[in-house]
Amino acid sequence: MSRKVAIVIERTDINLGGAERSVFELSAALAVRGLDVSVLAAKGQTKVRNTHILFHDSTQKRTPLHVFRRALKQHIAENRYDIIHSVLPFDFADVYQPRGGTYAEAILRNAASYQNKPLEWFKQFASFTNLRRTALLHAERMLCAGANGPVIAALSQYVAEQLEHHYRTDPQRIALIPNGVKINTKIDHQQADALRTRILTEFDLREADDPVLFLFAANNFRLKGLAPLIKAIAGQETLPGRRKSYLVVAGSGKQRTYQSLAEKFGVADRILFLGPLRHIHNALSVVDVAVLPTFYDPSSRFILEALAAGKPVITTAFNGAADMFEHNRHGKVIDSPDDIHALAQALEHFTDTGNIENAARAIVDDAVAERISISRVADQLIELYESILKRRNET
Repeated sequence: MSRKVAIVIERTDINLGGAERSVFELSAALAVRGLDVSVLAAKGQTKVRNTHILFHDSTQKRTPLHVFRRALKQHIAENRYDIIHSVLPFDFADVYQPRGGTYAEAILRNAASYQNKPLEWFKQFASFTNLRRTALLHAERMLCAGANGPVIAALSQYVAEQLEHHYRTDPQRIALIPNGVKINTKIDHQQADALRTRILTEFDLREADDPVLFLFAANNFRLKGLAPLIKAIAGQETLPGRRKSYLVVAGSGKQRTYQSLAEKFGVADRILFLGPLRHIHNALSVVDVAVLPTFYDPSSRFILEALAAGKPVITTAFNGAADMFEHNRHGKVIDSPDDIHALAQALEHFTDTGNIENAARAIVDDAVAERISISRVADQLIELYESILKRRNET
């Protein structure tokens, strides 16, 4: 009989972000390995098999944590599951996987992204007036601080360190299972070529101009460091023999604010806002380097997807995805998005064609894609599930 696994998530809409998309990719990878996987969500709409929506009202209002908890407990009592794997801090789960990192770190780093000390302090204080966030933080602290409770699957070393720093979590309760993505994703070459043509046309360039195209993709432009990136583009030195750099921005963030910033720094003609893209892998296939100078990311899918596409990357030490590649070999890791000079130097490094080619070759030679595969994540989680079941049977 196959193992029955329930993965608990708040909402099923994959357009909400990487956590939702990752859950469905993971459930598919586990199912391929013979597990019977169900996704349990408070709300959402999906045609994916074995997805159970516990609240079918059409309102956009979020389900209170205690209400969702009660409904989950009832569902689990009526249905047999061998493993309960939750991305929300429910202490009855067997595995807690905080896909957004810890709530404590997220609050601090979100406040830091405003780059204004008085505003940073205000945002930290204001976060505690959000009743839902406060409930999640309290539940997570209670779950992580004790000697017993679910195994906590950390997406990166950064998340593991957060758990120990904020909650003094016993390291024995933490299982480091780095984040992963689907690899070998098929490119729609017709769409990719059309996108490349659009980008060059918008910049008034020809292929013969040989630009270096940097791709930034996010929905929260502030948190993911677009402002420092624009300043770094403006601060680049123009070295002889180097290619000129251009920034392509994908995502549904607030364009007008950052267009104004680009105009202020005199680089508006070198930055293109594409808006949301349905298939980021098509965009990755027609650019040179992926860049995400984020203030906070437990393990960015965008950076992992770029590596899977064989593209060099630039990110910060506040991104757990930095675990998955080697600094100065596959890309660059900046200590902080506030270090505009270091970010500008990283950009300048990849205006040299040889540096791009060397990094891309190293990504292939070192089989980085296999390291970040969702298949590897599924294998590690199955090992974890089996160890939990073994301990349960021994008690």
